[in-house]
Amino acid sequence: MLSGKHVVFLGGDARQLEIIKKCIDLRANVSLVGFDNLQNPFIEATNRELTPDLMKTVDVLILPIVGTDDCGNVESIFTKKTLVLTEEHIEALPEQAVIYVGMAKPYLRYLCEKHGKRLVELLERDDVAIYNSIPTVEGALMMAIQNTDITVHGSSCIVLGLGRVGMTLARTLHGLGARVRVGVRQSDLFARAYEMGLTPFQIEELSDQVEDVDLLFNTIPALVVTSRVIAQMPHRAVIIDLASKPGGVDFKYAEKRGIKALLAPSLPGLVAPKTAGRILAMTIVQDLSEQDGKGGKGER
Repeated sequence: MLSGKHVVFLGGDARQLEIIKKCIDLRANVSLVGFDNLQNPFIEATNRELTPDLMKTVDVLILPIVGTDDCGNVESIFTKKTLVLTEEHIEALPEQAVIYVGMAKPYLRYLCEKHGKRLVELLERDDVAIYNSIPTVEGALMMAIQNTDITVHGSSCIVLGLGRVGMTLARTLHGLGARVRVGVRQSDLFARAYEMGLTPFQIEELSDQVEDVDLLFNTIPALVVTSRVIAQMPHRAVIIDLASKPGGVDFKYAEKRGIKALLAPSLPGLVAPKTAGRILAMTIVQDLSEQDGKGGKGER
């Protein structure tokens, strides 16, 4: 499947190392850009500079989870060099090339659309999000244990949102013996929470639900834990916000009230980079296999 294909990795963190290993195992020709300070270099891969000429040879371009910023800058923990992915680089990619990224900024989406390049946002896939919910929840539990002086068992927990992360989190807390309430907006999720043995409530009722809460976990990427809600919480409570930045918590008001509120996005890469990398590697290989099965005629 990858034999003979040129796979270029541009920047990234420890998760990328697992994807690199997988591509090497599948006999791809692997080039690394922004990995010159690797402690244990891959002898089967070649370190390269980011140039349009390199891009002309690419079959698969793999970017970090966060892709680029709004100016094309690409982060890498393995180099001190500045990496900038420009329009010239995107334009140079062959027609059949595919770009993988965790989530794309408008900058990258625009350039790929303008030049007809296939862009795959891995974190938009349900399967990746569900797999990633496992290390996310383990990381959230780690933070909860580190920042409280009580056990999760028997604690009063609230989970906001019953999506892919929220469902795994609520189920895990319930399994550990916590008393779990779940804030939702949709009637089907209300029913699902009830079926799971949890106590559901409507998000609009949140300020009436927090008077005895020990741990509040938010997974909703919108301001739901407002000053009005925080004003009703006991000082012992800990808020752990798992939503993407800027989160869904009024952090300034929480600090003013002396309530510990922690923003914790991207937990898979922090607490379990090897597992997170394997999830991404498996998904990329699966997607490439599906595209090969379609004769490479994926949507652009």
